Order: sequence, then C-alpha cells, then structure tokens
Amino acid sequence: MSTGPGADSAPAPTTLDKPSARKSSMFSSLKIRNYRLFATGAVVSNTGTWMARITQDWLVLSLTGSSAAVGITTAMQFLPMLLFGLYGGVIADRFAKRSLLFCTQGAMSISGLFLAALTLSGHVQVWHVYLAAFFTGLVTVVDNPTRQSFVSEMVGPDQVRNAVSLNSANFQSARLVGPAVASALTAAVGPGWAFLANGLSFLAPLTGLLLMRTSELHPAPRKPRGKGQLREGLTYVSRHPELIWPIVLVGFIGTFGFNFPIWLSAFADDVFHGGVGMYGLFNTLMALGSLAGALLAARRGTSRLRLLAGAAIAFGVLQIVAAFAPDLWMFVALIVPIGILGLTVNVTANSSVQMATDPEMRGRVMSLFMMVFTGGTPLGGPLFGWLADAYGVRISMAAGGLVCALAAAGVGLMLARAADLRLKVDLRRGRRHVQFVPREREMATAA
Repeated sequence: MSTGPGADSAPAPTTLDKPSARKSSMFSSLKIRNYRLFATGAVVSNTGTWMARITQDWLVLSLTGSSAAVGITTAMQFLPMLLFGLYGGVIADRFAKRSLLFCTQGAMSISGLFLAALTLSGHVQVWHVYLAAFFTGLVTVVDNPTRQSFVSEMVGPDQVRNAVSLNSANFQSARLVGPAVASALTAAVGPGWAFLANGLSFLAPLTGLLLMRTSELHPAPRKPRGKGQLREGLTYVSRHPELIWPIVLVGFIGTFGFNFPIWLSAFADDVFHGGVGMYGLFNTLMALGSLAGALLAARRGTSRLRLLAGAAIAFGVLQIVAAFAPDLWMFVALIVPIGILGLTVNVTANSSVQMATDPEMRGRVMSLFMMVFTGGTPLGGPLFGWLADAYGVRISMAAGGLVCALAAAGVGLMLARAADLRLKVDLRRGRRHVQFVPREREMATAA
C-alpha cells in the first residue's frame, strides 16, 4: 500500500500476488460486534429497499401505463450519482462516517415515508415518485461511499474482503426476499403499505449505528476542509495503476455487462415466450448466482487482481454463449454461473481498491468507484435496449459480453505490465501452460 498521493505507483504486491497469512472463514467478520450490528440492520433495510423498487415501478406503470415512465424513474435514481458522485466522496472523507450514516439513513427513511403518506392518502402522482427517486439518488451520492469506506473502520484491514463479500451476500439475500414480500403486500393491502414498510425498515440500521461501540472502531483520519480535494482524489487514483485499472474495468462491466433487466425480460418474452413468470424465474436464478458468488468470495482471504481479470473475461464469454443458447434449459443453466462471476468481479474490484487505498483517501476513491460502476446505467440501458429492438436480444447481449471480455483482457494485460509481469506460455506436458511470471524470473529461465 502506498503512503500518500506522491508515493511510488507500483501496485501493492499483497494485492496482486501474495496470499493472506490468515485463513478467513466465510463469516469471520460477523465475530466483530460493530459489524454484526451493521449487517443486521442492513439486511432489514435492504429488504425494504427491494420492496420499494418493485412497488415503485409497479406504481409508476399503473399511474401512466408507460414503460418509458418507469425508465425515467430509474434514470432519476442514478442520475445524481453520475453528476455528483465524486462530491460524495469528498464529504465522506471530511466528516465522521458513523455520523454521516445517521443522516443519510434517516433521509432515506423520510423519502419512503413521504411516498407512503401520499399513496395511502390517495394523492400520489407520478411526479411525486420522480421527486422521491431523485431525492433518494442525491442521498445515495453521500451514503454509498460512506458505507463502503465505513466497512474498513468497523472490521480493520484484515477483514475488509470478507466484510465486503458479506455485504454483497446481504444485499442479494434481500433481493430474493424483498420483491416477493412486496408483491404479496401490494396484492393484499396496496402499494402504500410496502412504501411504509420501506420507510420503517431504516430504523434497523439507525438502531445498529446507535448501539455501536465507538472505542472498537478503526477511524480513518478526517480530511480538513480545503480547496482542491476533488482534484486531489482524481490525481491520487491516476498515479496508482492498482486503483485506476480495476475502476476502469468495473466501468465497462457496469455499462456494458449489467443490462440484465433488458436482456432477461426480452429472452422471457420474445425468445422463449414465457411471460412475466419466466422473467421472475430468470431474476431469481441470477440472484441465487450472485448470492453464491458473494459467499464464495467471503471464503477467499485474498483480493488478487488476476482473479478480477479472469472472472471478468469468463463473465463476458458466458454472456456470449448464453446469448446464442439454442434452448431454454441451456440458457437457464448459464444464468447462475453468470451471476456468480458478475458478483465475483464486483467484490474483488471493491475490496482490492479499498485495501490499496490510503485511509484518508478512501471515501473519494470509493465514490469514484461507485460513480463509474453505477453511472453507466443511464447510458448502457438505452444503448442495449435499442440494440435489442433493432437487431434482436441475442445480438444485444452478445455485444455486451464481447465488450466486457475484451475490456477485461486489456485491463489484465495493463495490470500485469504495471506489476512487471509477463505472460508465459509453456505447452510441455506436466507444466503450467499459461501463467504470469515476473520478468526477471523469465529472463533468468531463458539464460
């Protein structure tokens, strides 16, 4: 790990190659009381968030009868991150993260209760939903980098990867439960009660934050107010290849590879003619794969960037194979491993970037990470939706997979070059056929 913005830009060897000395169990972070409180609150609020997402889309569709209006709602949620994401990292580095999370989680609760009150009273209009979505997006600009960087303050550097993986497992578990609960609740008593449940669900993380023992935290140094802090964060990333290339890769993956709502719905409706029930099955399988990927990542004690590049290449290749799957069962069989690989890419990139970043810069770096990862959604969605309409969903999905695979191969080569590694191919029997080796070792072998 470097010691400051002007430090040597060579990648940290522990991040690239060296395995961790400590064996990590799948749930080792949960032994830490503060993180246990955080995770418990998160699973409740994440379930509420998924309930609100499903209910919000259904409400907009029922109010307008327009799929485009649903797309506008999604864009309103992600647009603030694209426009203001980097400023959220400056705020996260400047203030105490636990205090910031009190504010952001409370604000998200108010947004949910606002929609609940309007819906239950019968006064809700579509612009109210747009407003709530945009407000939630603004809050997320600060909440996301703060939560991401607060993980290391709760668990310390040895457990960052495990905690990041469990956060993803937590989110994917809620993704399995939330939509089902929202659908049942909306059908039984109406959408307003689902929004109310979402607003009240934030009481769980607020309570967890309140019960944390501050003496057991590992607080990062806070950055005092000053000019040029945003530029300082960008300069810091640009000088460290072990940061910039994973961020570039997740930008490609987020923009070109994570367009599954478009692809899965089109495969369910246009290719396999299964309707909404099949679309729900596809989403459930994707969530199961993502959950499995998060739990597998939690068992690994290292965040090797070679794993990041390899998983991203495999992710893109499997998308191409799935795009041309001749029958339903082959397509279904490929959804789960695609979910596993997509989550592996996300977790590995996230934890690698966090561990290679100086604590006082972590908020700004993670805000850039999240802005690049989620900011491409308003761009990639319309592009691949147009490709699916114009040339068919198979071409659209295959094009996304091809871009991801090529980007991952390019980033893998750049990371190897930054680490002074070279690709060695040895086709002799009993030898490892393809591997990256240090240049000096290759030169010594040749001599």
